[in-house]
Amino acid sequence: MRIDKPTVAYFKALAEELGMPYQSLINLYLRDCALHHRKLELKWAS
Repeated sequence: MRIDKPTVAYFKALAEELGMPYQSLINLYLRDCALHHRKLELKWAS
């Protein structure tokens, strides 16, 4: 999985506030998206 540095930094800071590992926080966030069928509205430039 490729995650850019600013995104990792965001989750690391949030995870530190919550007192949990950032990888676990990212997994929980993605799991929540999957369970609730959340989809991004974006246009991919080809």
